[in-house]
Amino acid sequence: MQAKKLRVVVLFGGRSAEHEVSIESARSVLAALDPQRYDALPVAITPSGRWLPPQRSRALLAGGPVLGRGSAAAVLPVAGDTLPCTSGDGGTSDVAIPGSEHYAAAGASSNALPVTVSNQLPEASAGLREADVVIPLVHGTYGEDGTLQGVLEFAGVPYVGAGVAASAVGMDKHLMKMVLRAAGLPVLDWLLVERHVRQRDPANIRRLVQERIGYPCFVKPSNMGSSVGVHKVRTPHDLDAALDDADRYDPKVLVERAAQAPREIECSVLGNHDPIASLPGEVVPEREFYDYRAKYLEDSSELRIPAPLTPEQTQRVKQLSLAAFQTLDCAGMARVDLFLEGGTLWLNEINTIPGFTRISMYPKLWEASGVTYAQLLDRLITLAIERHEERRGLVTHYEPASAVAD
Repeated sequence: MQAKKLRVVVLFGGRSAEHEVSIESARSVLAALDPQRYDALPVAITPSGRWLPPQRSRALLAGGPVLGRGSAAAVLPVAGDTLPCTSGDGGTSDVAIPGSEHYAAAGASSNALPVTVSNQLPEASAGLREADVVIPLVHGTYGEDGTLQGVLEFAGVPYVGAGVAASAVGMDKHLMKMVLRAAGLPVLDWLLVERHVRQRDPANIRRLVQERIGYPCFVKPSNMGSSVGVHKVRTPHDLDAALDDADRYDPKVLVERAAQAPREIECSVLGNHDPIASLPGEVVPEREFYDYRAKYLEDSSELRIPAPLTPEQTQRVKQLSLAAFQTLDCAGMARVDLFLEGGTLWLNEINTIPGFTRISMYPKLWEASGVTYAQLLDRLITLAIERHEERRGLVTHYEPASAVAD
């Protein structure tokens, strides 16, 4: 008798600047899940935060419109969003979601009624409980920062990857650096620039950058991924423009010392309590650094897998990657990015939902380490269920000691 298939919900899209990257990751994962073992259901989250049912999500993955006449889209709308409405004659109409051509409605109408977010979360959670496991592939803000993980925890459904706290700290580069440095792990010096502080005294920020960090330096949003909003600043003249751009993505901006002629090393980590590290890889960008264009719009960067490192350097990369993973209390998966400056390795950042296309570094590093793409997905699903089962028995309310003893 054939075993019951696991229902796997693949969540993708989202409200961040990495929306398109997430779509590509979902396409690859859905194509690789074994149909003999899994009943895979795609669920897209639009740029405005609307969750779409599988049929509409498949349409998005195929490149077609996802909102059409007569459909009921969804759960978890955000404030100011709209939902399809039913008119007095029984007809229905949809509205287009502002700001994204992917969600243009067929025959869109402006007759939809505004809704609020009240009482929507329980409805979403009830739908999620039908899943055996969720693979969240929502990169960046509202997906990789603990927000989505909180929804999944509330729904009580197993999900792949780090929990709420590890996701939040891993996404916030300032908090991540503070935690890693407190654990004695090597990170480059940085200065936190908060929007409200800079607005009060921009001249002081310029002075602090000059005195504490120097030039060249990197300016980057604290909460963002895929190198969005990241700038290499060579002179004080260019600082304000870089801060202005980074500030569009997050009110917390990091100004970080630029490593001298660094090599960009990446390592994949897999596991829960006893994680393992892959062979390291190296990114050799044709551009000055591995920015968004180099990652996703051009095919000019060279990926060296495995990275040409000494055995000692390879072992050190693995050690630091595992230490970062465990220090942040990650689970399931993460990609750790490092800089090799001369003979010194620096932890750059940890990505708790790394890119998952077939050409992404996370799966490619595991393939080089002997784990195929399909095997990697199988293992991640198993790890998600194991972690959920371990946590399911925890007491979430107060029980007097006498009651426990009895």
